Amino acid sequence: MSAAISARDLAALQPGDRLPGFTTPPITGLTLALFAGGTGDHNPIHVDPAFARANGFADVFAHGMLSMAYLGRLLTGWVGPRRLRSFQVRFAAITPIGAEVTCSGEVLALIDDGGERRARVALTAALPDGTVTLSGDAVVVLG
Repeated sequence: MSAAISARDLAALQPGDRLPGFTTPPITGLTLALFAGGTGDHNPIHVDPAFARANGFADVFAHGMLSMAYLGRLLTGWVGPRRLRSFQVRFAAITPIGAEVTCSGEVLALIDDGGERRARVALTAALPDGTVTLSGDAVVVLG
């Protein structure tokens, strides 16, 4: 597999190339409160520890859309927002409070769509123990 690539290397992009990934800081209660405030998603399972425990969880956990937002940041940090053509994910596991989420991507295919050079990219958000919390894909314009 090739090393991570940058936006300036898009012309040389090949299947198997990896996007420049990143790992988030630990997710805190403040992270969840700010995300809830910014999105309007105030589900108590994400912000109220007593509610989370009463519903069978050890503590609150991150909104699935927070991890999707991190994957969106991975994409837009790589090619910018105007090059994004599609983006979808599948929620696979919860992201516990205190977790650091590693966001990564890999080019699956290069596509010519009506003269527009595109790449289909596999995306993953994972916990330090390797648990994948989100998987998905995106299509981006390369040039």
